[in-house]
Amino acid sequence: MWKPIFADLETNKNLNGNNCSSSVSTFILLGFPYTWEIQILLFSVFFGTYISTLIGNLCIICAIRWDYRLQTPMYILLANFSFLEICYINSTVPSMLANFLSESSTISFSGCFLQFYFFFSMGTTETFFLSVMAFDRYLAICKPLHYPTIMTVQNCCRMGTGCWACGFLCFLLPIYLASQLPFCCANKIDHFLCDPGPLIKLSCEPAPGTEIICAIYNSVLIFSTFLFITSSYTLVIKAVLRVPSAEGQRKAFSTCGSHLAVVSLFYGSIMVVYVSPTAGNPAGMQNIVTLFYSMLTPLFNPLLYSLPNKEMKEALRKLFSSVRFRQNHGKGF
Repeated sequence: MWKPIFADLETNKNLNGNNCSSSVSTFILLGFPYTWEIQILLFSVFFGTYISTLIGNLCIICAIRWDYRLQTPMYILLANFSFLEICYINSTVPSMLANFLSESSTISFSGCFLQFYFFFSMGTTETFFLSVMAFDRYLAICKPLHYPTIMTVQNCCRMGTGCWACGFLCFLLPIYLASQLPFCCANKIDHFLCDPGPLIKLSCEPAPGTEIICAIYNSVLIFSTFLFITSSYTLVIKAVLRVPSAEGQRKAFSTCGSHLAVVSLFYGSIMVVYVSPTAGNPAGMQNIVTLFYSMLTPLFNPLLYSLPNKEMKEALRKLFSSVRFRQNHGKGF
């Protein structure tokens, strides 16, 4: 084997059992235990996905920032969402890429829990942003006369700030419970990031209480926001079906369809892993599903939001034309 981490590295084990004399100071992320050639192939694919995600979401932010016609609550929320996706993918992917090229895929105890906190806080923030974006579409289509007074730019900024604040405050309890568990023997995490499920399994003592609390917390958070989003879009679809104009229906469905596609991708994957107790999912399945919502959904989101949207496509076209003009203008000097 290329990496020494696949040897059975359990130190400080006494003859009577699995108790160790010292606590764990570092964790080993097993990640994707493949041959060196496949590791390089995966690194190339994930690196390309990572760069494409950064560029796609940055283009959306720049287009909304520089096109005054897009200075509306809907697009302000979208710019915040794109910035969130950039932070989201940066919380795990750079370290995962580095581990592909490293002989010892280790992470410190504090670094592990910091990654744990930021990754899941931003995932929680995403559920709140998707809820606010669904509420925005509900008001725009179902309450068009009240929309300008309710969804002002100021209120939109307040809602966005609330999403960020609640997202980073809500996950304090799970991170606290997990950090209080004793880790004194095994330190190999069968994952490419510090996920609560594999972390809880490494505890020296059984922690069914912590595991159940985390499962209940995840279920309440996921299902409450998902129910709010689906209820909002159910009302939107009913309102759209009452529109007499076929063109009006098409425009409304194209806008809401991209939102629903993002919601389906994100919630469909996280429900597989985090709704059920952590002991129920195989490690390989967790890796694949986590990879899907942590890397692929941030990649798809710019495409889903920009391609069906005529205004966004026009803003992106102007942005690219401006960049090309500046490049050619600079070469002239």
